[in-house]
Amino acid sequence: MGQSISTKNVSDWDPCLTPIADDMQGAPINVHKLMAHNPALLKAWWSFRNHSVNGGSLGPRSGELVILRVAVHLSAWYEWGSHVDRALRCGLSLIEIEAVLDRSIGPEWATPDAALLCAVDDLIQTHQISQPTLAKLETHFDTAQIMDVIAIHGMYVILGCMIKTWGLPLDDAVQERISGLSSEAVFETAARSFHKFKHSD
Repeated sequence: MGQSISTKNVSDWDPCLTPIADDMQGAPINVHKLMAHNPALLKAWWSFRNHSVNGGSLGPRSGELVILRVAVHLSAWYEWGSHVDRALRCGLSLIEIEAVLDRSIGPEWATPDAALLCAVDDLIQTHQISQPTLAKLETHFDTAQIMDVIAIHGMYVILGCMIKTWGLPLDDAVQERISGLSSEAVFETAARSFHKFKHSD
């Protein structure tokens, strides 16, 4: 857990961020309150955020698979918990979400989903998509969609680093919605197993 800092209440935000506060209906989540410490960054970030959080050209469900896989690689609970919530609303089942925590990619995954998970693994470990994985992706996704895999992964690596640096707590409303579905303790145990598997393969 990182060194926590106070998040900025929306009433204290720089006026240049008013459109973002309005976009969030006056109730931004904790990660945006954190980023409000750097108004120029948050303002520049926003269009990329809106593109990525909706999955870009991949669509919401595939985008959430990418984000969840990044979260487990980073052991980032805030990111994981937030996107368990979103993933369920985007059509992923709880069984599928829990399977993202397994470093091995089993036969239960449809081929396009398996290719997305492999792509994130490649990007985190070698900072590029391997040729075998790229060939699998190209069977199901066009170039723009593959670029979005790379871009969405990158956006959530950045967010995960910020979240972990300052020990950002999960938003209370999200915590309430996923209560009984996922917990920080269970996630952290699964993430440790994920990394042990990763380092032994």
